[in-house]
Amino acid sequence: MSYPPANVPGMSDAPAPLRVLRGDATAPRAAGPKIIAHVCNDRGGWGRGFVLALSRRWPEPERDYRAWHRDRARNGFALGAVRLVRVLPDTWVANMVGQHGTRRGSGGPPVRYEAIAAGLRTVAGHALELGATVHMPRIGCGLAGGRWERVEPLVREALCARGVAVTVYDTD
Repeated sequence: MSYPPANVPGMSDAPAPLRVLRGDATAPRAAGPKIIAHVCNDRGGWGRGFVLALSRRWPEPERDYRAWHRDRARNGFALGAVRLVRVLPDTWVANMVGQHGTRRGSGGPPVRYEAIAAGLRTVAGHALELGATVHMPRIGCGLAGGRWERVEPLVREALCARGVAVTVYDTD
């Protein structure tokens, strides 16, 4: 995916902040281009957790995810993969495949930290191209069963260390 280069004040290779706010990640509080990042599973399921909030606001991310999964034999759908879906002129949703299955089993929770890390690196590239900030819930820590203590360093390394400002939204 190619975008025109963005010239956004404050976007650089210097470390950027990670802010945690109370609010709704589907309504990012920032000016300029924005990417809303979240974690999807690798089984084609979309119907619980943060994706419901996305679907209430925009139909495009779910529609794209389901088509991407349906045609997965030919399109790179896999753990760690990312698809950006434009939902507003200045806002994209990043569907990141970072969860194997949907239920806890003998292999532990469905979260796959290495896939989240790979997805975040891809999102960072898109954010730098677009001059975008990144907004998210505590990805991988809801239904995927992950721990924020493990995810936060991945976010800081992949995004903040590359100069991409991140806002995490808590709803509780």
